[in-house]
Amino acid sequence: MHSESLAMDAQSAERPGNMAIRQRALRKNAWRLLPLLTLAFVFNYIDRTSVGFAALTMNQDIGLTPAQFGWGAGVLFAGYCLCEIPSNLALYKYGARRWLARIMITWGLASAATALVQGPTSFYILRLLLGVAEAGFFPGVTFFLACWFPAQYRVRVLAFFMLGVPLSSILGGPMSALLLQMEGLGGLHGWQWMFLVQGLPAVAIGFAVFALLRDDPKDAYWLTQEERTELIHMLESEPRQKPKKALFSALKDGRVLLLAAVQFGFILGSYGIGIWLPLILKGHGFSLVNVGLLSTIPYIAAVIGMLIWARAVDRSGKRVFHLVASCLAGGLGLALSGLSNGIVLELVGLSLAVVAVSSARAIFWTIPTRFLTGIAAAGGLAFINSIGTLGGFAGPYLVGLLKQTTGTFSAGIWAMAAILCLSAALASALPILVRRD
Repeated sequence: MHSESLAMDAQSAERPGNMAIRQRALRKNAWRLLPLLTLAFVFNYIDRTSVGFAALTMNQDIGLTPAQFGWGAGVLFAGYCLCEIPSNLALYKYGARRWLARIMITWGLASAATALVQGPTSFYILRLLLGVAEAGFFPGVTFFLACWFPAQYRVRVLAFFMLGVPLSSILGGPMSALLLQMEGLGGLHGWQWMFLVQGLPAVAIGFAVFALLRDDPKDAYWLTQEERTELIHMLESEPRQKPKKALFSALKDGRVLLLAAVQFGFILGSYGIGIWLPLILKGHGFSLVNVGLLSTIPYIAAVIGMLIWARAVDRSGKRVFHLVASCLAGGLGLALSGLSNGIVLELVGLSLAVVAVSSARAIFWTIPTRFLTGIAAAGGLAFINSIGTLGGFAGPYLVGLLKQTTGTFSAGIWAMAAILCLSAALASALPILVRRD
């Protein structure tokens, strides 16, 4: 990470002579926390979405219809949402380091176990268990990073962490396509090898998180005492908008409810694209290897576009404006893709949508941490994510159902475009509730 990416030109009226120490502490935090957590997110997203590649051969092997596959791909999020708030409350009680490690170890085992599915019922059960296992990971990391980086740095910090989404597809697409070529090796199908090879690394990362991270800046052994003091002072002195510390008051907050609704729309678009993209590309007649390679194009664009967009957001400070713009851009990209009959224009539209939705994720999660603190932050972030993440169930199922009904992917793409535009409309109401944006 470049030194200027965290050493920003932020306002520092208090103790300006110590800005260099603060910047040094933030750079050290970035190098210590972000690479490992981003790697974890890479495998988290691979384990969620690689099922789209497995479907290229698995659906026929175990007899799944498009609607059954869409339901199974999405039911992960039912387990995820059911356990999201309890998981994050446990994280607050037991500490982020221990609980994030537990999440990673159990989701890695559950993902690898998906190699055992034999039909629709076992597919549904193991996808549901995967959702239960990984519940709390994303909001837990968001809560954790808010404890280590002040608000004016968080869009770029979260954007770096969320590189895990496009990177997972850049790496996961070709990897999945190659693993599918292992058909018959050791008596296993290629898709079984894919689940095993892509699931087990999360277990190792979980143990690394437990060994290398700490829960609180005061325990940051990689910082000097002077750096720890400055970091703690910077975090404690940042302004917050009417902070809410009680869990139930946070869950009744109109801002929390509106943010959950906004997230539902762009998560629906994100997983609707991510899960079905391999099958959309296969519909154009490409080989498995070419599907794997072409599927990386929207996510390569997202890596570049998300970082540029995040930098612009941090410089302008207009988070809500950019959240609205990103949701609108995502809807327009999907609409363009739905209008196209050719692969080039379709990939251009899908790339715009993936860039926009990835950027929306990074922008979005800096907003609730401005007014939620303590246990309210742990529970409130989990509530927002649990409701919003239902879009991860709705997106794949909606596309699968409309594909089975109409025979094409166009209807599902248009439906996702409309829902993203609705998210933009809802996000435009946020300035009424979240002042100073």
